[in-house]
Amino acid sequence: MNDTKIDLSRMTTETRNQASLELDRMTPLEVVTLMNEEDAKVPLAIKPHLGEIAQAVQWCIESLEQGGRIIYMGAGTSGRLGVVDASECPPTFGVPADMVVGLIAGGPSAFIKAVEGAEDSKELGMNDLKDIGLGKKDTVVGLAASGRTPYVIGGLEYANELGCRTVAISCNEGCAIGKVAKLAIEVVVGPEVLTGSTRLKSGTAQKLVLNMISTASMVGVGKCYKNLMVDVMQSNEKLHVRAQNIVMEVTGVSRDEAKATLEKAGGSVKKAIVMIMANCSREEAEAKLEASKGHVREALK
Repeated sequence: MNDTKIDLSRMTTETRNQASLELDRMTPLEVVTLMNEEDAKVPLAIKPHLGEIAQAVQWCIESLEQGGRIIYMGAGTSGRLGVVDASECPPTFGVPADMVVGLIAGGPSAFIKAVEGAEDSKELGMNDLKDIGLGKKDTVVGLAASGRTPYVIGGLEYANELGCRTVAISCNEGCAIGKVAKLAIEVVVGPEVLTGSTRLKSGTAQKLVLNMISTASMVGVGKCYKNLMVDVMQSNEKLHVRAQNIVMEVTGVSRDEAKATLEKAGGSVKKAIVMIMANCSREEAEAKLEASKGHVREALK
């Protein structure tokens, strides 16, 4: 794509912030104070779009319940944010690594070092989805602060062809990816303190929206009880202790009993809770959780 054809002046993310015109003359305190004031605007910009974000969450829940996946795709900062959110789901919620997938233009190496021109290829976006076996049960979330990234557009177009539900998250109104996706979430945070540096407010906005989508989706498929991470993966000593603490918090038992029950439950916090609260065996707890599709509250009824 020939960048000279792109009219950046019409994008809010590329306009100059009038409050930072003298940025290079400001003291460190003045710079960080201004940035803090600008950052405070991000949650307010997200608030009008909560209904759209909730719709995206509902689609993601339905995908996961049907054996589908949540797939994030983007370039640069947007792509990295998707990869980060996806990579944090397995340890937090105990899900397989391929349940929430993050794709970045240029491949995994682009997370550290930008791959020249990768974001400008629609075909690359389509091919990356083909490579992971995209299916119609999946929900594809395209991320682009500018809202015009060809890599994302190509991916969303291909996902639409397969019948997937598609979501676009951007920081410009009426943008290209929003027109391609079946659901557009356009969070306009205003000009950046450093003109065009969308890793700032735009990146923060995307991160907050991704936090909402992944967390609320996992809540929806039973990965928490009350506000506790009952499917936490116990990959280190801290997380073993956290698992014990969760069982103790919910059931009121001692640490020794929580630890012993967790061992009987094969390390599953959910099973341990049901075993104690329902006074049942591991096999009975497994049956209750299977019948409730993994929701502890339902299993205890």
